[in-house]
Amino acid sequence: MARRLLNDKRAIVTGASSGIGRELVLQLARLGTHCVATARREAELESLADEVRQQGDRGGANIEVVVGDITEPTLRERLCQRAASSFGGLDILINNAGVGSFGRFDGSDETRLRKIMEVNFFAAAELMRQSLPLLRKGSDPIVVNVGSILGHRAIPRMNEYCASKFALRALSETVRVELKSAGIDLLLVSPGTTETEFYDQVIHGRGKVPWRKGKGLTSAAVARATIRAMEKRKREIIPNWPGGLLVWANKWCPALIDWWLIRYA
Repeated sequence: MARRLLNDKRAIVTGASSGIGRELVLQLARLGTHCVATARREAELESLADEVRQQGDRGGANIEVVVGDITEPTLRERLCQRAASSFGGLDILINNAGVGSFGRFDGSDETRLRKIMEVNFFAAAELMRQSLPLLRKGSDPIVVNVGSILGHRAIPRMNEYCASKFALRALSETVRVELKSAGIDLLLVSPGTTETEFYDQVIHGRGKVPWRKGKGLTSAAVARATIRAMEKRKREIIPNWPGGLLVWANKWCPALIDWWLIRYA
């Protein structure tokens, strides 16, 4: 099948104020993709928009920013409306927004679990659903869900986050098949450790986790791998080789992985 072209495409990118989301907007803009970027932090979004406009001569892309909480139905509606009014439609939806926490399950509560599921799973699911009418009319449309390697293998003290990413992975698998007849592709990106602000923005943190920031791929590298996968029409990618190794090891010797992880429980 022919390579997907991203020039003059129209995208919505959530969680765009930092990390992988920000890099995706910048790199897509260089390729000529017009973006509706959303996040909660207005100053960071405006900084991103300025940077996109400054590099305009490289890709000729336009950017619109929409500030708000992705768990709010009215924000999701505004995103679709902005893509339609500003760019005439939608070809790419990138669900990247996410939050995390760490700590033992028996020390957690329902509020924390529901908050993480609302952002990482329900908001992504509902934005997909709400975007479908536009995507069905789009040019070579694709949904990109940014999951995690922890959607393949869960680890102690990140139980709510892992559950949300397992749910997103399962939904992505089913929706991918359902949308195929409509000509809509779905790419699941499952990064391992990435140099983002994840650990700086957890809603709760207690105890130690098996890996920390600063030891993985950069956000720019994950964004580049994601864009290559979009162009090559991949179903799923695991950008970090240690993440791929973890998935392989968990498939063939899960008890060994359990034993290794006990020290972090």
